[in-house]
Amino acid sequence: MTAVLGADGRLRCGWALASEDYQHYHDTEWGRAVEGEAALFERLSLEAFQSGLSWITILRKREAFRAAFAGFDPEAVAAFDDADRARLMSDAGIVRNAAKIDAVINNARALVKLPENEGLGSLLDRYRAPADRPAPQTLAEVPSATTESAALAKELKKRGFRFVGPITAYAMMQATGYVNDHLDSCWVRHGN
Repeated sequence: MTAVLGADGRLRCGWALASEDYQHYHDTEWGRAVEGEAALFERLSLEAFQSGLSWITILRKREAFRAAFAGFDPEAVAAFDDADRARLMSDAGIVRNAAKIDAVINNARALVKLPENEGLGSLLDRYRAPADRPAPQTLAEVPSATTESAALAKELKKRGFRFVGPITAYAMMQATGYVNDHLDSCWVRHGN
């Protein structure tokens, strides 16, 4: 699939026109730089929750996830205890998957243990897609994982993170602007 013309006359990656929620996410967030450990931790956590589900499900529950996980403040989530886990498991506003909930709490603990100069942002920087990587012309050219995402996943696992395979790592890289997979003809890629 190539870029598709939206009602506003702009060409977008085809998936963006599936719903208003997708279009807003595509136009304002996906593939754009994200800074700060809490913001990066949120994206990593949401991508882990998305595993096996539709992204629209996660996107529509995002505010509930933020409320349930203390705004994805790594220090706060790292301090979650059994009572918090039970609260999360009974929260119908989020995805109630014990393995994923445990992974997010575990990942917060792993994140706060990283050396001060080695947060998620610096780890992502190490595995950023090459600057000269050609822009995809079609959605079929957009990979689900790369050698960089496999290496990032391996590094995160080595540092104690869970639920971060190459596909989840790559989705996080896409969501946070560490790789730009907007199609070459998409207006967001070129900002016009």
